[in-house]
Amino acid sequence: MKRLLFAFAILLSLAACGNQQEAETTENNQTVTNDTISKETMQQNMQEVQAYLKECGAFFIATADGDQPRVRPFGVSEIINDRLYIMTGKVKDVYKQMAANSKFEICALKPSGTEWMRLSGTLVTDETLAVKEEFLNRNESLKSMYKADDDNMAVLYITNATARFFAFGADERKVHF
Repeated sequence: MKRLLFAFAILLSLAACGNQQEAETTENNQTVTNDTISKETMQQNMQEVQAYLKECGAFFIATADGDQPRVRPFGVSEIINDRLYIMTGKVKDVYKQMAANSKFEICALKPSGTEWMRLSGTLVTDETLAVKEEFLNRNESLKSMYKADDDNMAVLYITNATARFFAFGADERKVHF
C-alpha cells in the first residue's frame, strides 16, 4: 500500500510539471464548461467528489513551486454554501504556492488501493469569517491549530473542477463542477 501511495505521489508530481492543462472535451470534441452543466448536476458532482474524499481520508494535493512540483497530504474538505472547500494555513509554503498559481490537482486513493480519483481545477481564497467558522465547527480537531479570525487560516474553494474516477480494469469516468 505504501508503494502504491508513493507511486501516485510521483505521478502527481510529474503531472504538476506540465505547463498547460488539457482542455476537457466531449465525444463530439466540444469543450465542456460549467455553463453547459445544470446547477443540480454540478451540485451532485460536487457531493460525489466530497463523499469520495471523505471515504479516502487523506488525499494528496499537487501544486507548483516555480518549475518544481510539490505534493503533500491533506485530510479535510467541506461543502459550504454550495462550494467545495479545502483548508490550510497562510504561513505554509503550500498556501503561498496556491496564491501564486491557483491551479492544482488532487489524487485520492480508496482504502482498497484499486480505485482512485484525480481532481483538477482552480482554487479561490475565501476570507468570509462565517465560512471559516463553519469549517472549524465541522472539523473540531483543527480548532487547536486555527482560529477563524487568526489571519492564518485559509479556506479555498474549488472552481472549474474536473474529477476523473479510475479503477483497475474499468474505464475512466469524468464529472465536472
